[in-house]
Amino acid sequence: MKITQNYSRIIVGTMTWGSWGKNLSTAEIDKLIHHCLNVGITTFDHADIYGGYTNEAMFGAAFANSGVSRENLQLITKCGIQYVCDAREAKIGHYQYNKEYIIESVHQSLKNLKTDYIDFLLLHRPSPLMHPLEISEAIYQLKSQGKIIDFGVSNFTPSQIQMIETVVPVAGNQVEFSLTQNTVMYDGTLDDCITNKRMAMAWSSLGSYFKETNEQTKRIKDSLNQLTKKYNATEDQLLLAWVLKHPANVHPVVGTATPERIAASVNALDIKLELEDWFVLLKASQGHPVP
Repeated sequence: MKITQNYSRIIVGTMTWGSWGKNLSTAEIDKLIHHCLNVGITTFDHADIYGGYTNEAMFGAAFANSGVSRENLQLITKCGIQYVCDAREAKIGHYQYNKEYIIESVHQSLKNLKTDYIDFLLLHRPSPLMHPLEISEAIYQLKSQGKIIDFGVSNFTPSQIQMIETVVPVAGNQVEFSLTQNTVMYDGTLDDCITNKRMAMAWSSLGSYFKETNEQTKRIKDSLNQLTKKYNATEDQLLLAWVLKHPANVHPVVGTATPERIAASVNALDIKLELEDWFVLLKASQGHPVP
């Protein structure tokens, strides 16, 4: 299933733009949108739950005042998680994927983001109770009305995608993938993206490297100390370059709201890690040579 929109290879994630992070003002979000576009990032990753169901509206208010043409950017958003917070009556975190709820979620996202269509709608996490026919009815209706363009999933296994694809094509899968968390290279997830021409997206694409100090991150740091000199690159650029080298043509979602780091992430596209250097970093991550 081929995607129909032209998404930027680096995607900027908006999760930390609101109350879950920087608490950016409307003017600051407006400025950051322009900054992303100026450095070549045109795709913005959202989810309805970000900021306790407040981030989309914050972004939408800034976008409406930005003067940016809708055709010049792509909006990804996700639905399905019922998150316990003031904005919802949910007593416990759970997932909901009945037809009416998916349609209602998209309508709310359209209203929040101040747009007539979503470029890429993702089901946020798989539910044990989801049924493909129920999902497909919602997706086909939304597509026929022009309210979503591409349809995909996030955090789904190949078998879960196969189940959904019995009734509706799945164009992409957004999963956790980084040097420190790379199980999707071995459990068939990225293989599935290659085999079925699905767009692979990586959330937390820098992994735990900047968040934790442990034996794994210490080994990686030792290896990066040598490679940053060789490639004249920063640590985060090399971590992204490692993800970018995978043949699944992964699109990293960069979670920073810092303009300088957003701009630097684009330069990772120019880094061509040599084969053995890629494996040097893999060995550092795993703590042992490849078998």
